[in-house]
Formats: sequence, C-alpha cells, structure tokens
Amino acid sequence: MSGRVQTVLDRARRRVGSLFKSQEELDLTNGSIGRSLFFLSLPIVITNLLQVAYNLADTFWLGRYSTEALAAISLGFPMVYLFISLGMGLTVAGSVLVAQHTGAEQLRRAEYAASQTVTFSLIAATLLGGVGFLFIGDLLSLFGTEPVVETLATDYLEVITLGLPFMFGFFVFIALMRGSGDTVTPMVVMLGTVILNIALDPFLIFGWGPFPRLGVEGAAIATVFARGLAMVVGLAIMFQGVRGVRIRVTEMWPDLSYARKLLRIGVPASIENTGRAVSVNAVLFIVTLFSTPVIAAFGVGVRVFSLIFMPAIAIDRGVETITGQNIGADKPDRVAATNRFAAKVSFLLLAALGVVIFVFAPSIIRLFDSNPAVVEEGATFLRWVAPTFGFIGVLRAYSGGFRGTGRTLTAAAIALMLFGVIRLPIAYVASQNILPTDVWIFGSKTPQGIWLGFALSSVVAAVVALVWFEQGTWRDADLTDDEPPATTGDEPGEGAAAADSADADLTDD
Repeated sequence: MSGRVQTVLDRARRRVGSLFKSQEELDLTNGSIGRSLFFLSLPIVITNLLQVAYNLADTFWLGRYSTEALAAISLGFPMVYLFISLGMGLTVAGSVLVAQHTGAEQLRRAEYAASQTVTFSLIAATLLGGVGFLFIGDLLSLFGTEPVVETLATDYLEVITLGLPFMFGFFVFIALMRGSGDTVTPMVVMLGTVILNIALDPFLIFGWGPFPRLGVEGAAIATVFARGLAMVVGLAIMFQGVRGVRIRVTEMWPDLSYARKLLRIGVPASIENTGRAVSVNAVLFIVTLFSTPVIAAFGVGVRVFSLIFMPAIAIDRGVETITGQNIGADKPDRVAATNRFAAKVSFLLLAALGVVIFVFAPSIIRLFDSNPAVVEEGATFLRWVAPTFGFIGVLRAYSGGFRGTGRTLTAAAIALMLFGVIRLPIAYVASQNILPTDVWIFGSKTPQGIWLGFALSSVVAAVVALVWFEQGTWRDADLTDDEPPATTGDEPGEGAAAADSADADLTDD
C-alpha cells in the first residue's frame, strides 16, 4: 500500500510544479525569511482551507436540509473544537520537538519524539472520545436550546466523539510533518480526503441512491470516514520514512518519562487551544439567550472566520516551525526577524480580507442560509469583527513564535487573557444591557454586544503579544539540551538517549 501511496504523492507533487517546495529544497535556518515562510506556509494555507471545507460542506448541505439542522451543528461545532483542543497540545509538543531537533541536526531524536507523540496522542484521543460520548447529552443540555436542535446536535456529536481517534491521527501526521519542514505532503493527502467527504455528504444527508436519509448523522459519518482514511495514509507515509519525519514501531511503546516532556510543552498548548474552544462555547451560551436565527447566524459567522483566518493560522504554524528549527540551530536573531516579518505580513493580509468581508457580508451569509433574519444578523456580526482582522493576524504570528521557542505557557496566557478577561465579560455585559443605558451605547438586550466583545478583545490581545515578544524572554529557550530519558532497548533509536548516539550514523534508514 505504501508504495502506491508514494507513487500517487510523487505524481501530484510533480504536477503542482515550482509553486511548492519540498522539504529538501527548503533550508529554514538560512537564506530569505520571506521565501522560507512563503513556501512553508502556502501549503498550510491550502491544507487548512481544505480542512475547513469539511465543515463548510456540512454547513452548505445541512443549511439546505433544515434551519434546525444548521443550528444543531452550530451548537455542536464548538463542542467538537473543545474535545480536539483538549488533546491537541500533544501534537504541538511533538511538532516543536521535531522542529528543534531537526534544526539541531539530531535526526534520530526527532524520530523518537515523533513516534512517542503518535502513541500518546492516539491514547488521549481515545480517552477523550469515550468521555465525550458518555457526557455529550449532559453538556448540550446546559445550553437550554430548543429540544429539536439539542436532539440533532446530540446525534451529530455522538458520531464525532466515537471517531475522535481517527481525526486525531491525521492531525498528528500534519503536525509532525510540519515540524520536519514538509507541509506539501499533508496538503496532497488532505485534498483527496476532502473530495471524498464532499462527495459523501449529500448521499448520506439526503439519502441519495441506496443510502438511508441520515441528516446530521450522515454529515458526521462522512467526516469521520474521510479523516480516518487520511489517518491511515498519513501513518503509512511516516512508517515508510521517505517524506518528512519517520516513526518506528520499536519506538512507539509508551515511554512515561518522555510523556512528562510532552506534557510539559503540550499542556499549556492544550490550555491555549482549550481556552479558544471554551470561549466559543461560553459565547455560544450567551448567544443561546437569543433566538434560533441568531444562533444560526453565529454558527455561520464562526465558520466564515475559520475560512478567513486560514492564512493567519498558516503563518502561525510556519513561524512555529521556522522558530523551532532556528532555536535548535542557535540562531535567536533569525527567530526575532522571522516573527516581526510574519506579524507585518499577517496584519496586511488579514486587513485586506477584512475589507472584502465587510463589503460583501450579506452575500456571504446568504451562501449558507437564505433566511432573512439569519442573513441580517450574520452580516452584522461580520461587519463588527472584519475591521479587526489585521490584529488577529498579528496575534497569531507572535503566538506561533512563542510556541516554536517552547514558551507554550506564554501563548496560553495571552489566549486566556483574550477570551476570559476581555471577550466574555464584554460580550455578556454589552449584550444583556447590564449597565445603565446612560453609560452604555446600547439601550436594550442585543446580540451586537457579543460582536463588540469579539472586536475589542482581538485588538488588545495583539498589542499584548507584540510587547511581550519584544521583551525577549524567549531567547534562552532550547528544548534540545534537556536530559533525555533512559534507553528503552538495545537497538539505536529505541530510546532518546540512544538516538543521540545514532545521529551520526543514519545508514539504517
């Protein structure tokens, strides 16, 4: 199977030509920063756009199925994000360790980090999926939505939580390949699975042909199946070791001492991602105090943001990788230059996209739901937030830099400030008209107060991230000098310490 997969990948890579550069063609620790960031981030943009296509396809087809179904996945999507975020810190840890070891030319230690990351990430995903399946009904009941919407959301999330290990498996593949400097291979794999998901959606949702009419459950099944296939292909590529970083079966047995290292880096990253997810769910709780059209408008708006923010997230991940490799190579000045360059580019790019979204907001919402009430409120949401898109770009660029240095706790602290200290209080107070009307811009309960919270929090967090980075406290971060765990076997590569001695002799690859 792996030989056929590699042949398909090679053909696809040749067809895309010089627009994409392979891992061998990129030197992230030397040369033009702009060139490195562009060729590293462009495939990430496309990969993330394809990833969003999973959710957009569900939104598109379910919007035509019923408004209740659209509201159900609007309610369910933040919950999915929460479950994924709780375990995604391990993939961040693996990516950062692979990047720093690659920059330090410690290739066998990079392989050991990758192998352990796969193991512990799949264990975490299985546990989270089981817990989520058992308690999803109780969690959804907290929102107090209409019974039909809650029932549909439960049906959707039960399938997603059971399929969480398959979804995690592909996320791990993307993160580890990115840490090694290969972002093209995950893009090619993602393309094939997105096509499969889009093709399956209408058959399973509407019951076309021999398939039963499954509605929201059909959308969930299509997503899990497509991502499960992507996981299988991704793991096959890493076991083969021809692209990106290699994983080895002999190094996948859980190493509890190495798990502590992964957790030390990964837990703050999980807190950062979970903070985002909890914020979306907490904001959703405020949104559910309003009517179903407002809930649907919020769901569509969040998905539009997911699409628009893809370039900033790609730059974030690109900066994380370049930073990690240059920290490993002991080049802190290049790290600083990379982060500053990325922040400027991300600001300009997202500010331009914000102008487009502001002008065409009603038409964009109408693509997903033609209900006039949803279109009106969704357009208002977009127009409140669009002028602040550039600041979100700055925030994401510096957050990637902090993670690349191993300062995941700093990135988490900024995220928690953004969501918990600024966004949520403003959203609740402004939308519920807590303050007297003579000291507030709104005179009654209105969802526009929620949109205001989104806008202000992004600006403040971007300024804090910039100032914090320029203080330079990240310059002494280097994870490659940590004391490695004891070997787990006699063969080179079975423990991180043995991997150190094997770095000079890679003939067994």
